[in-house]
Amino acid sequence: MKVLLVDDHPLVLSALQAVIQRIGHDTTVVGVESAAAARSALNDADYDLVLLDLALGDADGFDVLIEFRTAHPAVPVVVVSASDRASDVIRAIDNGAMGFVPKKSSHSELQEALRMVMTGSMYVPPAMLGLEFGSSGPPASDTGPGPMRPAGDFADATPLGGGAQPEPHQRLSSLHEVGLTPRQAEVLGLLLQGLPNKLIARQLNLSVETVKDHVAAVLRALGVGSRTQAVLAVSQMTQAQGGFYAWRPPQR
Repeated sequence: MKVLLVDDHPLVLSALQAVIQRIGHDTTVVGVESAAAARSALNDADYDLVLLDLALGDADGFDVLIEFRTAHPAVPVVVVSASDRASDVIRAIDNGAMGFVPKKSSHSELQEALRMVMTGSMYVPPAMLGLEFGSSGPPASDTGPGPMRPAGDFADATPLGGGAQPEPHQRLSSLHEVGLTPRQAEVLGLLLQGLPNKLIARQLNLSVETVKDHVAAVLRALGVGSRTQAVLAVSQMTQAQGGFYAWRPPQR
């Protein structure tokens, strides 16, 4: 796996490189300190993953995120930021990030987030779902999309944590009761991977207009108004037996 790490703080860059390098012997990490250097690196070589800091000296991190997702749609981008504001997390996911990892996260959390993203899942801080970690304090009041890990079905899913507390309007039943058609379930699965309508259409061999219709139907069925809210709704619905469970749509 070849990873491009973009952070304008040399000490942070060095520390993150060391942590990421431990993921596997075949992991190569290239660190750059500016958006311009990252742009050049992506144009000159193939990367499997980009880790992007939002606070860059030569560009706005959100603008860079949008640029990279547009120019290199096949390369997942994970935001690694000193911020853990819910608004920044949601904005990053809305703009195509496959994950958001606060810099205060532990080494193991960062490594797990990257493993999840590289298997096609989306990672957002568990605290966004109010998950408690030991005695560190009460759950966060902000809620948002949570970590999703590939799983065969609800029964076989592995719990990632406990204590998630959805808001009242998010106390939904289950995806089985939403009534999605098989095609809508496929569209939802790709939507949760952060794919835009054009790439969903290409993967499912559908027209973009047909995909738009399916996306609209999925959002209506979930009772939400945006893709990020759909991620949150699925995250909340897949809670069971006191833990957070992941869901994967049926394979074609």
